[in-house]
Amino acid sequence: MSRKDQLGQVFRFALVGGVNTGTFFGIYLLLHPWMPYFAAYSLAFVLAMVGSFFMNTYFTYRTRPTWKKFLLFPLTNVTNYVIQSAGLYALVTWAGMDTRIAPLVAAVVAIPFTFLLSRKILVPGAARAAEPEPSRTSSTV
Repeated sequence: MSRKDQLGQVFRFALVGGVNTGTFFGIYLLLHPWMPYFAAYSLAFVLAMVGSFFMNTYFTYRTRPTWKKFLLFPLTNVTNYVIQSAGLYALVTWAGMDTRIAPLVAAVVAIPFTFLLSRKILVPGAARAAEPEPSRTSSTV
């Protein structure tokens, strides 16, 4: 995969991430008055993750969604969820941040991890294709 193609993926991932974050945040704000903030956060996260799967398969990585990928995709978000959840808890509990804003701040930190993990799941072999080939020099020791 060329650098141009990789940059295209990163750009599309960022675009999908923006849409997904907006979707997540909108759902969170709708649920927030009706349930505890962490329950609203968790439900919004799951619903947005389903949307993210389809946006990333069709648009970001231009691959076909399959049941296998759909079932594996949540694994890519476990790291994201843990980072965001710990960040949310820390920002609300220790930093005293408003519970309506803290999820956005926590989400920014998780972006690079989510990109790498989702690419690995949704585009099999992508990790190998991105790695440089080892040099084949002989040693004269």
